[in-house]
Amino acid sequence: MKPSEWRERLERERKQKDWSFAVNPRSPIPPEKREDFNGLDYYPPNPVYRFKLKLHEYEEKKTLKMATTSDEEQGYIRWGEFQFKLGGKEHKLQAYSRDQKEQWLFIPFRDATSGKETYGAGRYLDLQPGRHYLGGGRWILDFNKAYNPFCAYNKAYSCPLTPPENWLDILIRAGEKKYPLE
Repeated sequence: MKPSEWRERLERERKQKDWSFAVNPRSPIPPEKREDFNGLDYYPPNPVYRFKLKLHEYEEKKTLKMATTSDEEQGYIRWGEFQFKLGGKEHKLQAYSRDQKEQWLFIPFRDATSGKETYGAGRYLDLQPGRHYLGGGRWILDFNKAYNPFCAYNKAYSCPLTPPENWLDILIRAGEKKYPLE
């Protein structure tokens, strides 16, 4: 995909999400705040934060209990690890799945923007086989698609907290910023 096509698709997806959050009855935006909702705040698209990476899948997949914003725990399977270079340093992120048969990957992360420019508990990436899998164990990991969990918009939701193994010490200025009406 050409960079201009990638940028256009990303902008369309963002507009669609904003529209859905504004009008969908199941929107995480509380009904009393929807009238003031003018869309989410995003970093400008930046291809520097888009990677094609090999997933180093674990032979032995162990379950990790993630704490949630409602003081509960949710079980996730530690599926594999992505390694990438940014800012002249190597970084690692763990990828999780909800069950052994599922191909969908969940990547919660915190970075140096968390709590300042972005949601304090971290942001998420979802990787779907049909959209992000390139074959040969390689995936597209695009931080421009990083999104806030629903609990960033509405405290009625319970969301997994990013485990410390996915706390990055770099700025990831890509994807969603803090919710403007927070």
